[in-house]
Amino acid sequence: MNTPPLLSVEAIDAFYGETQVLFGPSLQVRPGEVLALLGPNGAGKTTTLRAILGLTPARRGSIHFDGRDVTHEPTHRIGALGVGWVPDDRRIFPTLTVARNLEIARKRTRFRAWSLDECFGLFSALEYLMARECENLSGGEMQMVAISRVLMGAPGLVLLDEPSQGLAPKVVQDVMRAVQQLRSEGVAVVLVEQNVACALDVADRVSIMHGGRVVHEGSADALRADAALQRRWLGI
Repeated sequence: MNTPPLLSVEAIDAFYGETQVLFGPSLQVRPGEVLALLGPNGAGKTTTLRAILGLTPARRGSIHFDGRDVTHEPTHRIGALGVGWVPDDRRIFPTLTVARNLEIARKRTRFRAWSLDECFGLFSALEYLMARECENLSGGEMQMVAISRVLMGAPGLVLLDEPSQGLAPKVVQDVMRAVQQLRSEGVAVVLVEQNVACALDVADRVSIMHGGRVVHEGSADALRADAALQRRWLGI
C-alpha cells in the first residue's frame, strides 16, 4: 500500500508514575483503514490509545498524525487536529440532552464533519432520542451518542475503546456497521476490542499486544485462519 500512514506510532514507552506499562509498541494506520488492537486485559491497548491522545504521554519514541509530530502535544491540540476518541465509559454529559451533547462537539479540522442526518443513517434510533437527557439512556443508546459526537467533530482518525462492551447483540451489529461505514468514507480507525470475532469481521489489519508490547502484526484474514495463533495470544 503506497498511501502514507495517517497515524504512525514508533517505539513508544509510557509509564504510570514510575511503573513502565508500554515497552516500545509501534503501529501505523492509513486513511480508510481499520486496525484492530487485540490482547488480554492489561496488555496495554487502552494505554496505547491514551498515549496517542497525549493523556498518558510517551516518554520515549514518537507519534505522528497527519504528518505532524504530536508526541508532546497536549490532548486538546491533538483532538483539534482531527483525532476522535470514544472511550470505554463513553463520557457523555449525563444532564444534557442528546442534541446538546452532539451540538457542542462540532469543530473544524481539515477533515469532514458528519451531519446529523448522516449520524441518523448510522443509528436510526438516534433521531428519536434528541430531546432526552443522556442520563436516561440505555448503554447502547449512550454508545450511539458517543460515536456520533465524535463524527460531528470532523475526525480523520477515530479511536474506539471496547465499543461492544455491555451492549445487546443488535447494537453491537450497528456499531460494527458504523465502523465499516467509517472505513468506506476514508476515516482511519483504531479499534480496541475484546470481541475478537467482531473485530476481525471489520478490521483490515491486526496488532496483538501482550505485556505492553506488540507481539504480532498481520492481516485480519490471516489471523482469522490461524487457530494456533489465536490460541497462543488470545486464548481462543
